[in-house]
Amino acid sequence: MAAGHDRVVRDNVHRDIVLDDDISRLVDTRTFQRLRDIKQLATCHYVFPTATHTRFVHSLGAQHLAGVLLEHLEAVNPGRITPEDARLVRYAALLHDIGHPPFSHALENDRVFANYHHHEKWGKMILEDPDNDLRQALIELVGEDGLARLFSILDGTCELPVLNEIVSSQLDVDRLDYLMRDQINTGAKIGTFDVFRIFRALRIGEDGHLMVTRGGVAEVESYLMMRYHMYHNVYFHKMNALTTAYVIRALVRARELVLDGTLTVSVRMNRMLTDENLSVKDYLALTDSLIHAELSAFATHDDRLLSKWAGMLASRSGMHKSVRVRNLTEVAYWGARDTIEQILTDAGHDPEEDMITTRVSKEGYRPYTDGIQIEDGRDIIEVSELVASITAPLNHILLFVPEDCREAAENAIHEAMAGE
Repeated sequence: MAAGHDRVVRDNVHRDIVLDDDISRLVDTRTFQRLRDIKQLATCHYVFPTATHTRFVHSLGAQHLAGVLLEHLEAVNPGRITPEDARLVRYAALLHDIGHPPFSHALENDRVFANYHHHEKWGKMILEDPDNDLRQALIELVGEDGLARLFSILDGTCELPVLNEIVSSQLDVDRLDYLMRDQINTGAKIGTFDVFRIFRALRIGEDGHLMVTRGGVAEVESYLMMRYHMYHNVYFHKMNALTTAYVIRALVRARELVLDGTLTVSVRMNRMLTDENLSVKDYLALTDSLIHAELSAFATHDDRLLSKWAGMLASRSGMHKSVRVRNLTEVAYWGARDTIEQILTDAGHDPEEDMITTRVSKEGYRPYTDGIQIEDGRDIIEVSELVASITAPLNHILLFVPEDCREAAENAIHEAMAGE
């Protein structure tokens, strides 16, 4: 691309995303391009077939929104954010997800990785690796001091809180982009909000924090309610939870067999499963395509468990069924567990294999310290009954059993709940 010519990316959410020369320099690195092969919603495409969008396009969208918001804040609070910091905030928005493993959050699991780190830790390790092409591009653009400043924006240690809040808060460009993008690409019709109305209501307070004018409260309510329902209806969808469990079980079994010397996998997969000192270079070689290819081979393997879990994903035949008990509690689950295990045993199933549980855990809106501040200094929860109604956390169990045991398992749980 010739110098001085902006690149325009057509996007199904924001229409045109303009990438200037510096952003294009970062986007064109091999490290960033890897995000094309990391789906945003992991196994969600098993439920919503069109949800195949990636961390790549989400990252482009987040930096685009950061640019729009920064322009607005400069107009209403001129000089509060320097041009240098504004550029670094856009870089932070662009690069906030570079450390994601294959299948995004689904594989942030120490049972799968021999060398487990959270994606934010991997992101920092990538940018600290002197041989990494993305780090080298950043050094050429902003120098060592600029990179240190970028880290402070990403981890929230910078002295001006708004710089971090644009990228990581309860009202940040990351969440704003992924909610709009995930709704469009899943086809879910779960409310809406106008991101530009939200931006027009944002200001930088005297304390350096992001705040919302009273006129923007209604639009922020719409955003928070949409987020609430997206978690209930999309992110925590029962089939999403089940397919994630199958992927993890298949990879855990593969790791056991590789360590036993009875399974041969690709070099990249072997390093993921066994290398306790996995390098940044080897980590960046891991993508969704690699995992899908391995799972496809596992589906026809001679090992019964490996082929069972991978085969569920390959054919969707014989998949476990969720017990139809809303908001199953720990108390009710443990009260019925022994009975359900016996039900499965009597039906010829192995409870250790075929009682699959996943825990749904998500904080509600967090007021005050981590909340959304109104221009008069109050938290939005103090002026909005709607927001106050969604502060309770989600915390329940999803239980899956073979279809022929489903009704009996449900009856056992109802009996346990009646005895509480």
